[in-house]
Amino acid sequence: MVRKNLLRQTFNWMTVLLQNLQMSQSKFVMIEKENQICVLYGSQTGTAQEVAERIGRDAKKRHFSTKVLPLDAYPLANLIHQRLVVFVCATTGNGDPPDNMKTFWKFILKKSLPSNSLSLLNYAVLGLGDSSYQKYNVIGKKLFRRLEQLGGEPIQPVGLGDDQHELGPDAVIDPWIQQLWQNVLSLFPMAPGQTQLPDDYRLPPKYELKYLDPEESSESPVSIPESNMHLGEVLVNQRVTATNHFQDVRLVTVDISNSGFSYSPGDVLMVQPENCSESVQEFIECLQLDPNKLFILKQNDPDVSLPAELPQPCSIYHLLKTYLDINAIPRRYFFELMATFSEDELEKEKLQEFTTAEGQSDRYDYCNRVRRTTLEVLQDFKQTVPKIPFEYIFDLISPLKPRAYSIASSQKKSAMTVDILVAAVKYRTKLQKPRLGICSNWITSREPHSTLPVWIKPGSFIFPANPDIPVIMVGPGTGCAPFRSFIQERTSQNIGESYIFFGCRNQKKDYFFQEEWEKLEQSNLLHVFPAFSRDQEDKVYVQHVLLKQKALVWKLLDVEKAYFYIAGNANQMPNNVQDAVVEIVETEGGRSKNDAEEYVKYLEQTKRYQVECWS
Repeated sequence: MVRKNLLRQTFNWMTVLLQNLQMSQSKFVMIEKENQICVLYGSQTGTAQEVAERIGRDAKKRHFSTKVLPLDAYPLANLIHQRLVVFVCATTGNGDPPDNMKTFWKFILKKSLPSNSLSLLNYAVLGLGDSSYQKYNVIGKKLFRRLEQLGGEPIQPVGLGDDQHELGPDAVIDPWIQQLWQNVLSLFPMAPGQTQLPDDYRLPPKYELKYLDPEESSESPVSIPESNMHLGEVLVNQRVTATNHFQDVRLVTVDISNSGFSYSPGDVLMVQPENCSESVQEFIECLQLDPNKLFILKQNDPDVSLPAELPQPCSIYHLLKTYLDINAIPRRYFFELMATFSEDELEKEKLQEFTTAEGQSDRYDYCNRVRRTTLEVLQDFKQTVPKIPFEYIFDLISPLKPRAYSIASSQKKSAMTVDILVAAVKYRTKLQKPRLGICSNWITSREPHSTLPVWIKPGSFIFPANPDIPVIMVGPGTGCAPFRSFIQERTSQNIGESYIFFGCRNQKKDYFFQEEWEKLEQSNLLHVFPAFSRDQEDKVYVQHVLLKQKALVWKLLDVEKAYFYIAGNANQMPNNVQDAVVEIVETEGGRSKNDAEEYVKYLEQTKRYQVECWS
């Protein structure tokens, strides 16, 4: 179906393109209004979407007709006669596009597109990424170049926001957006008599909210899940780390019978989390809300659709429990909007300071450095909170985003269940309360027979279909999850030639699948090379064990044409492993450092070297 839609969009674009080229005497007939700006985003975790919405608000204050849409929701055929588009695109995984721009990405990279396809387009691209990843901001960079290749006119250089910057991505985003409006208004000035609305002008709320009287609806709201979501029953929630280990890691088995789901090794299980009851209760008390009060939502803006995840009517409790991310770190617009409600001089001054360029360092120290949550910020600004109209809650607080977990099982071994490996995120900062990962702690708290809202999405790994091809897998910690899936897939068919380099701290504390893998080793279906970093004086990591097995690794790569995979934390491990592979090629293959690096690049290009990491 996706392929058919892609072909149809290609045909539509080419048809409209030909029509425009034939209308040389009136080529502007199909051009959108000059005061229209489209802000299109590719967002995986919500950051790019929030930045796009910020640009959309700025556009409205400058009297532009504005649309803010995910890229895959935008009619591609319209792009050839669009005058002004701002693209905000995150880079995910190992240089992958976000899920909500994958169709667009495949289409825009087609070599058959004419080089003057976008000759009417003025554009700007803001990339969002994390410089700890090997392919930092590659989507933003490639998109900028590709639009120019198709005839588009860039109005400023590509912006590259970096999560690793000491002030976060705003250090790049703020000046980039400031420059954007200078360039936009020089090309498309406001009409005579129009002036820009003040920065602190409060736009109408995203949705119109109407409370219901108790007699208007006595029915309890029922969640309306995503169309492909399944309420899977938790069958097993087993801790796989020792009780005295610092980290609680669980192997969770979910029943997916009657779901119609099918999956392959490398796919991911998406989980839609809920806020914990304690946080919800604190939020209710902070804003002095009636949790049982019912409301309905209506559109305030025809271009902003209502949230499909919420029932109509909905209770305030249901909204807080299942929809709003009340424990997220608030972004700058949160403070900007809060300041418009504040009547307390000191609180208003502080809120406004957090929205200025000069105040970014203070805001970062207050929020990001200590991981202060939205709820905790609201509790700090006690004089302002009572002044916030509840209909602005959707503008203040973003929705809870689903989390992705690599599937750690094979459907060939168990058709009716799916396993995931979940590490409960818990750590301390200077704040009194420990910081908790919303989804991981919610999952690990689920008792058997409770449910998880889940669905399946394709992962980025492409495993070889040919059973004769050896596979080298490097997966420290929970990074081993997708490899367990592939190992089960192969061994269930008595296929060997699988080599896994697994890393953990201690053999007796966090060696997740030791017994299972040792049995497979005895059957000569698996070769395991563990690295225990804390079981001896000198720390031993997976890259060290790779180097110890350099003759084997080189033979597998060069002679037997093995595939090489890395999964796990994106901090230093992927780079350290790649350095080890380059060294192996250099020493065992008798090549120069430069040639060894080119060899690894070739493996990447041919999909024989793949990386899937997360921060």
